[in-house]
Amino acid sequence: MDGIISVDDEQRVILFNRAAQKMFGWTAEEIQGKPLDVLIPQRYRAGHGRQVRRFGATGTTSRRMGDNTVLYALRKDGEEFPIDASISQLNAPEGKLYTVILRDVTERVRARQELASFAAESSGVREQEKSRIARELHDELAQSLTALKMDTIWLRDHAAADAQAQAKVAQMLALLDGAVASVRRIAADLRPLVLDDLGLVAAIEWVVQSFTQRTGVPCELDIDESLELEEPMATGVFRIVQESLANVGKHARADRARVAVHRQGDQLVLSVQDDGVGFHPGGPRKPQSLGLVGLRERAQLMHGELRIESNPGAGTRVEARLPFQGAGA
Repeated sequence: MDGIISVDDEQRVILFNRAAQKMFGWTAEEIQGKPLDVLIPQRYRAGHGRQVRRFGATGTTSRRMGDNTVLYALRKDGEEFPIDASISQLNAPEGKLYTVILRDVTERVRARQELASFAAESSGVREQEKSRIARELHDELAQSLTALKMDTIWLRDHAAADAQAQAKVAQMLALLDGAVASVRRIAADLRPLVLDDLGLVAAIEWVVQSFTQRTGVPCELDIDESLELEEPMATGVFRIVQESLANVGKHARADRARVAVHRQGDQLVLSVQDDGVGFHPGGPRKPQSLGLVGLRERAQLMHGELRIESNPGAGTRVEARLPFQGAGA
């Protein structure tokens, strides 16, 4: 199943096993003596050469290529395909030899992409359902409670001057105020209507203000006011900011926080930073770290990456870099 390719110090093919022949479409006779570059997509050739030379200088016997990223190879007919590969080196009398063992992982990558697409669609469906429930809570239940409060106020103003009745009505009004506030808070947590009605910038301004009101922690916001994103990216960005600030409120014990959202070239870069207690990013996993896992998954669903930098006593910085998808792009 594994293709095996050996090259000399000038990276010319000297061994090409049957699995490699089947994988790449070259016969051993055709590929013999050719540069390894013919098996590598053009855009990766220069970088691959540098990496092999660095590997040769380390003296390390073998290692996996590409770390945790997917590598791509090139068939004889010009088709690119993803591979897993490891490389080893051997000092032979005729010079240094490099051997690459590789496997075609097209099906694995396809399955991963299908799973990511399914997860993105599922996330979109959940957001639509949250939006529907939030709007019904806001438009139906909150409005009904408000009408009931107005009737209770009328009852208070027109009821007989009975002290016990007036006290009971006052209690009812207090409960209604609390119920209205709870319904609006629950609706906003499910899906802030400002995100649908006024857009991402207004929604992030709202969540930053709500964070400060709820926690008492001042939060600076630095955002491009002209920023417009299409769905589902707008919702994804909003959720990363919302969940990051929720983590700050729960765990950081911070005095200040800062949110920044800007476009940098073809990327959208957002960061949430605090000056709180921090933690060891590589330490033992705690239950609350599931929130950090969720942030990474959200970034991956948008084909981006998320990094978390933290040290005990030095605060935490969450940074996401996402492919920019502007509205109307």
